[in-house]
Amino acid sequence: MAERLVGRPAPDFTLETANGDGKDFGKVSLSDYKGKWLVLYFYPLDFTFVCPTEITALSEANEVFKGLNTEVLGVSVDSKHSHRAWINTPKNDNGLGQLNHPLGADITKQVARDYGVLIEEEGIALRGLFIIDPQGELKYQVVNHNDVGRSVEETLRVLQALQSGGLCPMNWKAGDKHLVAK
Repeated sequence: MAERLVGRPAPDFTLETANGDGKDFGKVSLSDYKGKWLVLYFYPLDFTFVCPTEITALSEANEVFKGLNTEVLGVSVDSKHSHRAWINTPKNDNGLGQLNHPLGADITKQVARDYGVLIEEEGIALRGLFIIDPQGELKYQVVNHNDVGRSVEETLRVLQALQSGGLCPMNWKAGDKHLVAK
Protein backbone atom coordinates (compact mmCIF):
# COMPACT_ATOMS: atom_id res chain seq x y z
CA MET A 1 0.00 0.00 0.00
CA ALA A 2 1.33 3.41 -0.98
CA GLU A 3 2.26 5.85 1.74
CA ARG A 4 0.91 9.39 1.67
CA LEU A 5 3.52 12.04 0.90
CA VAL A 6 1.47 15.26 0.67
CA GLY A 7 1.47 17.22 3.91
CA ARG A 8 4.66 15.57 5.13
CA PRO A 9 8.33 16.51 4.86
CA ALA A 10 9.55 15.79 1.35
CA PRO A 11 11.88 12.79 1.15
CA ASP A 12 15.47 14.00 1.31
CA PHE A 13 17.78 13.50 -1.63
CA THR A 14 21.23 14.26 -2.97
CA LEU A 15 21.78 13.87 -6.71
CA GLU A 16 24.53 14.49 -9.19
CA THR A 17 23.29 16.75 -11.99
CA ALA A 18 23.99 17.81 -15.51
CA ASN A 19 23.63 21.57 -15.60
CA GLY A 20 21.32 22.98 -18.23
CA ASP A 21 24.22 24.62 -20.06
CA GLY A 22 25.35 21.16 -21.20
CA LYS A 23 28.90 21.82 -20.00
CA ASP A 24 29.15 21.31 -16.28
CA PHE A 25 28.10 18.79 -13.68
CA GLY A 26 26.88 19.61 -10.21
CA LYS A 27 25.33 18.14 -7.12
CA VAL A 28 22.06 19.12 -5.51
CA SER A 29 20.26 18.23 -2.29
CA LEU A 30 16.78 19.02 -1.05
CA SER A 31 18.35 21.32 1.56
CA ASP A 32 19.73 23.51 -1.26
CA TYR A 33 16.16 24.66 -1.91
CA LYS A 34 15.38 25.73 1.65
CA GLY A 35 13.65 29.11 1.51
CA LYS A 36 12.38 28.51 -2.04
CA TRP A 37 9.62 26.51 -3.64
CA LEU A 38 10.71 23.50 -5.68
CA VAL A 39 9.02 21.84 -8.63
CA LEU A 40 10.58 18.39 -8.68
CA TYR A 41 9.59 16.27 -11.64
CA PHE A 42 10.45 12.75 -12.70
CA TYR A 43 10.45 11.42 -16.24
CA PRO A 44 11.14 7.88 -17.54
CA LEU A 45 14.32 8.08 -19.63
CA ASP A 46 16.56 10.32 -21.68
CA PHE A 47 16.27 10.20 -25.47
CA THR A 48 12.57 9.36 -25.43
CA PHE A 49 9.70 11.11 -27.22
CA VAL A 50 7.21 12.69 -24.79
CA CYS A 51 9.87 13.75 -22.27
CA PRO A 52 11.52 16.49 -24.34
CA THR A 53 8.17 18.23 -24.81
CA GLU A 54 7.78 18.50 -21.03
CA ILE A 55 11.39 19.26 -20.17
CA THR A 56 11.73 22.06 -22.71
CA ALA A 57 8.33 23.55 -21.78
CA LEU A 58 9.32 23.67 -18.10
CA SER A 59 12.66 25.20 -19.11
CA GLU A 60 10.96 27.85 -21.24
CA ALA A 61 8.78 28.83 -18.26
CA ASN A 62 11.84 29.22 -16.01
CA GLU A 63 11.54 33.01 -15.64
CA VAL A 64 7.91 32.65 -14.54
CA PHE A 65 8.92 30.04 -11.95
CA LYS A 66 11.81 32.22 -10.74
CA GLY A 67 9.37 35.13 -10.36
CA LEU A 68 7.40 32.88 -8.01
CA ASN A 69 10.50 32.09 -5.87
CA THR A 70 10.54 28.61 -7.40
CA GLU A 71 13.31 26.39 -8.73
CA VAL A 72 12.80 23.45 -11.11
CA LEU A 73 14.65 20.13 -11.03
CA GLY A 74 14.12 17.25 -13.45
CA VAL A 75 15.10 13.69 -12.49
CA SER A 76 15.40 10.35 -14.26
CA VAL A 77 17.27 7.12 -13.64
CA ASP A 78 19.83 8.01 -16.33
CA SER A 79 23.40 9.10 -15.56
CA LYS A 80 24.60 12.68 -15.49
CA HIS A 81 26.60 11.82 -18.62
CA SER A 82 23.48 10.71 -20.48
CA HIS A 83 21.71 13.90 -19.36
CA ARG A 84 24.58 16.04 -20.65
CA ALA A 85 24.65 14.17 -23.96
CA TRP A 86 20.90 14.73 -24.37
CA ILE A 87 21.22 18.44 -23.55
CA ASN A 88 24.01 18.71 -26.11
CA THR A 89 22.00 16.92 -28.82
CA PRO A 90 20.16 19.31 -31.17
CA LYS A 91 16.39 19.42 -30.81
CA ASN A 92 15.86 18.29 -34.41
CA ASP A 93 17.82 15.11 -33.52
CA ASN A 94 15.54 14.32 -30.52
CA GLY A 95 17.76 16.32 -28.19
CA LEU A 96 16.92 18.97 -25.63
CA GLY A 97 19.28 21.81 -26.37
CA GLN A 98 20.28 24.05 -23.48
CA LEU A 99 17.97 24.13 -20.46
CA ASN A 100 17.31 26.65 -17.73
CA HIS A 101 17.35 24.02 -14.98
CA PRO A 102 19.47 20.97 -14.11
CA LEU A 103 18.66 17.30 -14.63
CA GLY A 104 19.35 15.00 -11.69
CA ALA A 105 20.78 11.50 -12.08
CA ASP A 106 18.97 8.93 -9.93
CA ILE A 107 21.18 6.00 -10.93
CA THR A 108 20.35 4.01 -7.78
CA LYS A 109 16.64 4.66 -8.35
CA GLN A 110 16.34 5.46 -4.63
CA VAL A 111 14.88 8.95 -5.08
CA ALA A 112 12.21 7.68 -7.51
CA ARG A 113 11.47 4.89 -5.02
CA ASP A 114 11.24 7.35 -2.09
CA TYR A 115 8.79 9.53 -4.03
CA GLY A 116 6.70 6.50 -5.01
CA VAL A 117 7.15 6.81 -8.78
CA LEU A 118 9.53 3.94 -9.56
CA ILE A 119 8.17 1.16 -11.76
CA GLU A 120 10.31 -1.53 -10.12
CA GLU A 121 9.88 -4.18 -12.81
CA GLU A 122 10.97 -1.73 -15.56
CA GLY A 123 13.55 0.23 -13.57
CA ILE A 124 12.18 3.59 -14.71
CA ALA A 125 10.08 6.36 -13.17
CA LEU A 126 6.52 7.32 -13.90
CA ARG A 127 5.81 10.95 -14.73
CA GLY A 128 5.64 12.33 -11.20
CA LEU A 129 5.57 16.03 -10.37
CA PHE A 130 5.91 17.35 -6.82
CA ILE A 131 5.69 20.85 -5.39
CA ILE A 132 7.68 21.35 -2.21
CA ASP A 133 7.31 24.50 -0.11
CA PRO A 134 10.20 26.62 1.25
CA GLN A 135 10.14 24.71 4.55
CA GLY A 136 10.49 21.34 2.79
CA GLU A 137 6.87 20.19 3.10
CA LEU A 138 5.48 18.31 0.13
CA LYS A 139 2.35 20.24 -0.87
CA TYR A 140 1.30 18.66 -4.17
CA GLN A 141 1.88 15.56 -6.22
CA VAL A 142 0.57 14.29 -9.50
CA VAL A 143 1.65 10.99 -11.04
CA ASN A 144 0.50 9.81 -14.41
CA HIS A 145 1.10 7.20 -17.09
CA ASN A 146 4.25 7.68 -19.13
CA ASP A 147 2.31 8.07 -22.39
CA VAL A 148 0.83 11.42 -21.29
CA GLY A 149 2.77 14.64 -20.81
CA ARG A 150 2.05 17.11 -18.04
CA SER A 151 0.92 20.73 -18.22
CA VAL A 152 3.16 23.67 -17.33
CA GLU A 153 0.06 25.87 -17.09
CA GLU A 154 -1.53 23.56 -14.52
CA THR A 155 1.71 23.34 -12.56
CA LEU A 156 1.90 27.14 -12.42
CA ARG A 157 -1.79 27.40 -11.49
CA VAL A 158 -1.39 24.97 -8.58
CA LEU A 159 1.86 26.62 -7.45
CA GLN A 160 0.19 30.04 -7.39
CA ALA A 161 -2.81 28.60 -5.55
CA LEU A 162 -0.56 27.06 -2.90
CA GLN A 163 1.36 30.32 -2.57
CA SER A 164 -1.86 32.35 -2.25
CA GLY A 165 -2.49 31.05 1.26
CA GLY A 166 -6.24 30.75 0.86
CA LEU A 167 -8.94 28.26 -0.03
CA CYS A 168 -8.91 27.93 -3.82
CA PRO A 169 -11.90 26.46 -5.66
CA MET A 170 -11.66 24.34 -8.78
CA ASN A 171 -10.15 26.20 -11.74
CA TRP A 172 -8.88 28.98 -9.44
CA LYS A 173 -6.40 31.26 -11.16
CA ALA A 174 -4.09 33.95 -9.78
CA GLY A 175 -6.18 37.03 -9.01
CA ASP A 176 -9.38 35.05 -8.35
CA LYS A 177 -11.03 35.33 -4.96
CA HIS A 178 -10.55 32.72 -2.29
CA LEU A 179 -13.41 30.81 -0.77
CA VAL A 180 -14.52 32.05 2.62
CA ALA A 181 -15.39 29.42 5.22
CA LYS A 182 -18.73 30.14 6.88
